[in-house]
Amino acid sequence: MMARRRRQIFEGKAKVLFEGPEPGTIVQYFKDDASAFNSKKKGIITGKGVLNNRISEYLMTCLGEIGIPTHFVRRLNMREQLVREVEIIPIQVVVRNVVAGSLVKRFGMTEGSPLPRCVVEYYYKSDELDDPMVTEEHITAFGWASPQDMDEIMSLALRINDFLSGLFLGVGIRLVDFKLEFGRLWEGDQMRIMLADEISPDSCRLWDKKTNDKMDKDRFRGDMGKVEEAYQEVARRLGILPESGPRDMQGPEVMQ
Repeated sequence: MMARRRRQIFEGKAKVLFEGPEPGTIVQYFKDDASAFNSKKKGIITGKGVLNNRISEYLMTCLGEIGIPTHFVRRLNMREQLVREVEIIPIQVVVRNVVAGSLVKRFGMTEGSPLPRCVVEYYYKSDELDDPMVTEEHITAFGWASPQDMDEIMSLALRINDFLSGLFLGVGIRLVDFKLEFGRLWEGDQMRIMLADEISPDSCRLWDKKTNDKMDKDRFRGDMGKVEEAYQEVARRLGILPESGPRDMQGPEVMQ
């Protein structure tokens, strides 16, 4: 595979990054490794890397078609995609539409209650500090992003939420909440903010519209079982489940 022939740049919890074939590009390899609670819980979700690669490709492509700038270039094979090299802004942007996760714990709210409007939160990317929640004041004061950067990030996050909420609702899925990461792409003296990382059941809470069954990594977090089946069902509803199932391809076969 391409990943084995190229220099590794970084290995995270769910992906490995390798130098790309051209300057300014990176190969993003999706692993089956799963983690939760900032790596306090670890495991393997068989086929997750294959499915997340396909799902993220599809969603990034759809967002690109409506004018959202993304780092995605193209998928290379079942587990790898080519992306633009960006300077990652060390902030996780969480967009919430429905009460779930930490909102339940922090405010004693009822899980599943719709929010009166979407809520956008920011978290500083640091496993050592358990990704603390921060305000825009922290972000701009500490130089992680400028006020202009934050205006652009907020605008993009709201547009992404509007589009993805409708897309998922169309296939019978509620987009409860999701995490985004953004980066800076430098082209000479010009800089653009663009969507980076991935969008998949690893980074989204996805519930069945009718039953509220969880179709994301919460199944792994809560030992609910049928984790692989949930990821496959998301891909199936989006119409992108590989016909041969979530298995690895041998060799550097390129899929169009």
